[in-house]
Amino acid sequence: MSEWFDSQKKPNGNFRKLLQELIEKANPRRKLTAEEAKRLNKLEAIADNFRRGENVQNRQLQTWLSDYEYEQIAAEWDTQKNFREELKDKPDELKRYEDKLKEAIMMRNRSDAYHRKGKKSAEYKLDSKCESLCANKSRLTARRLLYRLR
Repeated sequence: MSEWFDSQKKPNGNFRKLLQELIEKANPRRKLTAEEAKRLNKLEAIADNFRRGENVQNRQLQTWLSDYEYEQIAAEWDTQKNFREELKDKPDELKRYEDKLKEAIMMRNRSDAYHRKGKKSAEYKLDSKCESLCANKSRLTARRLLYRLR
């Protein structure tokens, strides 16, 4: 009985190793040539740089990517630039709404600061101004929605 108990406590590393060997036998992989291994290492390093948010030079991409892969990246980058350009062109109404929202948030923050300092009258003034800004925004938004629904 103690032999069984002892075998249960041992880590099952042999089973994992056996399973890995079976998987490798079922799916044999060819060995990479030295050139392919070097290219793979460089591409993994480039991918790590991208994941960390670091810049990668174009010449490095051109060196390690095929022409087709590099053209794909260039086309995707052009698409991304166009998409970002479209997002910059906001309607005037949206810009005004964002400005009012920023102003309301700033009033709320200033009101909180006055509250912490114990200046109640200044806090109440800013609270009322913030509430009026928020009410105006909600009325404008409601009007626009009703206009679009008609």
